[in-house]
Amino acid sequence: MPVISSKGKAMPESPIRKLAPFAEKALKEGKHIFHLNIGQPDIKTPVEALNAVRDHKLDVLAYSHSAGFESFRKKLAGYYAKHDITISSDDILVTTGGSEALIFTMGSITDPGDEIIVPEPFYANYYSFSTQSTVKVVPVISQIDNGFALPPIKDFEKLITSKTKAILICNPGNPTGYLYSKEEIKQLADLAIKYDLFLISDEVYREFVYDDSEHYSILQESILDEHAIVVDSVSKRYSMCGARIGCMVSKNKSVMETAMKFAQARLSPPTFAQIASEAALEAPESYYTETVAKYKIRRDTLVEGLRQIPGIKVAIPNGAFYCIAELPIKDADHFTKWLLDEFHVNNETVMLAPAAGFYSSPNEGLNQVRIAYVLNRRDLKKAINILKLALAKYTDQESFSTVKEKVTL
Repeated sequence: MPVISSKGKAMPESPIRKLAPFAEKALKEGKHIFHLNIGQPDIKTPVEALNAVRDHKLDVLAYSHSAGFESFRKKLAGYYAKHDITISSDDILVTTGGSEALIFTMGSITDPGDEIIVPEPFYANYYSFSTQSTVKVVPVISQIDNGFALPPIKDFEKLITSKTKAILICNPGNPTGYLYSKEEIKQLADLAIKYDLFLISDEVYREFVYDDSEHYSILQESILDEHAIVVDSVSKRYSMCGARIGCMVSKNKSVMETAMKFAQARLSPPTFAQIASEAALEAPESYYTETVAKYKIRRDTLVEGLRQIPGIKVAIPNGAFYCIAELPIKDADHFTKWLLDEFHVNNETVMLAPAAGFYSSPNEGLNQVRIAYVLNRRDLKKAINILKLALAKYTDQESFSTVKEKVTL
């Protein structure tokens, strides 16, 4: 019988999607699920994007250039200019989602067995993409007690070897919501120059920053012109997850020429999705400001609610729309399944993402969950109350099981 590849066996399950069978069972049982497990915004897609597809004049749905529409890339360069980032359309490669941008990046700068240092917890698919690229993720652990701030630079330096090719960050962070400061970005820039490394920044949540904070891109560091690679996407910014349009941005010509060969191999990014994404750039500034204002209210509602639940530890996220919460339990994986399988309040329950899947270090994040605050305020409050009641019942059961085990022994 033919066998599955070692690479295939090594591919991790998604901590975000692996609970789908439990959710499907709960739905068949008539339960309503509040989905806090996945970053699917409920904000409406800009009407400009939808109308552009609806009103298209195409007679043939043809390939585009492998780098994406030139008109789209020029408008993207204009978008970045508004954020004090000076690049040209030639520095941009349109990809099928930010995911493909990361895969192209890894393929362009690493060989099998090379290493990329990543602060953890990190976006779970980084591990999947590195497995596909036969690259080793080397984690440097950040801590919930300081809000998942950048680990000390000396912790990075201890991990750098002859195999190290890059440092990868997500700014603002998924799953933590942490926003790196300008000073932290400069520290990483100096480190990249010192050891001649690439610095990759996943900046798909750049618009979502709160409390008068500002996003600072690695592309704003002139010393990084040959070292910086940015991954971006329209998925979250314009609530267009299904469009699957992203981009890879770098001033390093060799990197972009190499990435183009990967782009040519997959022919082109999807045409209709590019039409919608280009049009989305015409959305008024109020679209961003109103969207960010909604998420700030949701963040405040979530954090305030979680802090009222005994035993929960949560850091205030300054960006994106996620947070990591540490629960007063031993096994978040079991708890999240139990929520769907056995618990409900008036036939309603909550779906969370176990945070251990956002770590590559063993035994990290076992009692943590990632929460995506992508629901309206009313539903968030209901979900928090369900979580509070669930934890009370679950921890009682956990305590009883521990006592029973001790008695048995």
